[in-house]
Amino acid sequence: MPAFAYQALDATGKTCRGVLQGDTARAVRGILRERGLSPLRVDEVGEGSQPRRGLQRGLGGAALALLTRQLATLIGAGLPVEEALAALSEQAASERQRALTVALRARVMEGSTLARAMAGFPDSFPDVYSASVAAGEQSGKLETVLEKLADHAEARDALAQKVLAALAYPLLLGIVAVAVVAGLLAWVVPQIVGVFQNLGQTLPLATRALIAFSAFVRGWGWLLVLALVAGAVGWRLALRREAVRRRRDALLLRLPLAGRLVRAANTVRATRTLALLAGSAVPLLDALAIAAGVVANRPMREALLQSALKVREGASFSRALGDSGQFPPVALRLIASGERSGQLPRMLAEAAAEQQRELDRWLTALTSVLGPAVILAVGAMVLFIVLAILLPIFNLNQMVK
Repeated sequence: MPAFAYQALDATGKTCRGVLQGDTARAVRGILRERGLSPLRVDEVGEGSQPRRGLQRGLGGAALALLTRQLATLIGAGLPVEEALAALSEQAASERQRALTVALRARVMEGSTLARAMAGFPDSFPDVYSASVAAGEQSGKLETVLEKLADHAEARDALAQKVLAALAYPLLLGIVAVAVVAGLLAWVVPQIVGVFQNLGQTLPLATRALIAFSAFVRGWGWLLVLALVAGAVGWRLALRREAVRRRRDALLLRLPLAGRLVRAANTVRATRTLALLAGSAVPLLDALAIAAGVVANRPMREALLQSALKVREGASFSRALGDSGQFPPVALRLIASGERSGQLPRMLAEAAAEQQRELDRWLTALTSVLGPAVILAVGAMVLFIVLAILLPIFNLNQMVK
């Protein structure tokens, strides 16, 4: 039975979207009217059709990992794929997830494989899903492959959360610091320092500097904010050019601390994806092309694609990857060991784990350093403001005389 994506109005006039199964679009409209909805649009979601807008947004990392884990469990319990998808659609945590599982089931019921059905929703299922699931279906190890994909999705989501958590605290401190200092300069300092200006005496250098800076913030602060916004917009527009993005990525790799973090994070993504694909019996050349898609840094992505060309010409994977100079030596040694021992998937997973540990160490160090550094910087600025205000008070007797 095909699935249909619908858009309808409820009794309050609110727009509702979802997916229903029915024999025809007319039958689905009848179901909607029975539910008290006024159908606006009903489109079939089947083989060769385009995903509707609600499905194009895709699932988040945590939701994708949970969906994959549940699907693996149900298939491992002996349920056919279409029944497992039907069960998942009934207990979906969100409308988006339910619509996705219903659409997948509709394509499977029409005779499509699960891999081809997933490939129809690339915003929810990356290329690594369709390639791994296809290999699992061919080998009869779909449950095992889905378990590995769930582990992979959970690890990717955990990595993103770690990076976000490491940068969120210093960023929040910086925003608060800028707001506090701007407030002091714009409102507090002028009211206090204005008393000393009326004395007609020469103020200390620090006080004069503070008064000048406060006047600049009050008079030209809006221009500074406008320049920052214009700079951010200009930078976003410039990043639409591939050459600019590549130069930015290359610069990030050359920076002392950021370079190690970027290199480690992208190495984790690449090696973990390669370990999953190689363990699922996906050919290495295909695995390299898919893994290049998950690497965000362009020079490292190009290194993976170049290594695929060298492997096709007969070179070993570790040597081809090492010639680029973009990947950590420890990871290359583990990959070379895996090639010699015939255990490349296991050593790729070990390389991913080793780089994950190094990334965790650097993120911990970054968090422990950036937070106090921002606090010290704020303290230094506040101390300067306080001293600039107190210096005239200390000399108040001499100024009055």
